[in-house]
Amino acid sequence: MSTRHGADLLRPPDSAGRATFLELFFDLAFVVALTRVSQRFVELNGDAGWALVAGLGRTLLLFLALWLIWSHTTWITSRYEPERSVIQAVVVGTMFAGLVMAVTLPRAMEERAVPFVVAYLLVMVVRPMVIAAALRGHPRRLVAFRLSAWAVLSAPIWLVGAFGPERLRLPLWAVALGVDYLAWFLGWPLPRLGAAAVAHWRIAGTHLADRYQQMFLIALGESILVIGVVFSGRYYSPERAAAFTVAFVTSALIWRIYFHRAGLLLTEALGRADQPASLGRVSERTHLLIVLSVLLTSVGYELVIDDPFGEPRPEWLLFVVGGPALFLVGRLRLEYEVFGRFSRSRTIGLVVLLLVAPALTRLPPMVGLCVVAGVLTLVAVLDAWGSRNDAPEAPAPPIGRKPPGRPDLEA
Repeated sequence: MSTRHGADLLRPPDSAGRATFLELFFDLAFVVALTRVSQRFVELNGDAGWALVAGLGRTLLLFLALWLIWSHTTWITSRYEPERSVIQAVVVGTMFAGLVMAVTLPRAMEERAVPFVVAYLLVMVVRPMVIAAALRGHPRRLVAFRLSAWAVLSAPIWLVGAFGPERLRLPLWAVALGVDYLAWFLGWPLPRLGAAAVAHWRIAGTHLADRYQQMFLIALGESILVIGVVFSGRYYSPERAAAFTVAFVTSALIWRIYFHRAGLLLTEALGRADQPASLGRVSERTHLLIVLSVLLTSVGYELVIDDPFGEPRPEWLLFVVGGPALFLVGRLRLEYEVFGRFSRSRTIGLVVLLLVAPALTRLPPMVGLCVVAGVLTLVAVLDAWGSRNDAPEAPAPPIGRKPPGRPDLEA
């Protein structure tokens, strides 16, 4: 009886692949979080040397903690029915914790470390226990126990970092976050229970793809917000108006390049995969890179619009050129995941960006942004030219194929 009750919580095979309104509501907390991450990156402007490296490390760590919360939630709603009251309560509770992390994030490495960590640990430790209790006697409850056990293992390191000296916070939290990501990579192995092979999980693949696409659009929307806020917040000049225009065009090109074929067919690819969880796990890492790249690019927008022809500094290239370059790397990965090949146009664009980057260190930021827009335009034109006479191509993901003789997915 208890097993049957727990099975009611599972997402049925015929469940709709689209995200629910609750999940879209949940994403609002992460809109706030992404803007805070961008602001921390902007505050690094002017830093150099080890100060810049440490600042990047701190901001990247906070972003990865937020990403882990978001991605785990996405997998929960892809495995369990989001219309169930228990799952809705879990999502709303996670949203509140995510909002707490977002509002404390600007000073999370300083005086707001404790509320940031407490919100993070409540999600990582308590949420799996709630799901395990709701599953009752169903075998999937053991997966939730694994997640909670590994979160308990890393929790003391998080807490020591929060309450301890500030100089030790970054290395301690890096170790703790490394444990959390390693646990996910290994399948949260426990003595006697073994590991939960994520690649064999039963998930709604189309739903997972939908959520990844939505998070990309949220990050891209954040970049548009940055463009509008920065341009409207200070004096008007033709130079700043030109930077505003080029920044918008760059975001539109990023949208176009992402969704050209592979990005648009990700949903179909995950729907066709024999083991969608295997492809979904790889795609999750790809979208981590893509979302991070869009955030870095939006920081570049702010720097350029603020002072288009200011004194060139090598560190601004990290955002103006590094962000788009990282996007092309992520998009190359996505092309392989959907079609089993690497995109020639994106490879050309990435190589060109890397080749021109040294010369751009001696030129004003506006020149760098225009070069980036030109390279992305080249990629988009090559995409259109290469597909002008081709019939629509079906996805052929090389990841997620079930080897002969392998048993069915776990229930």
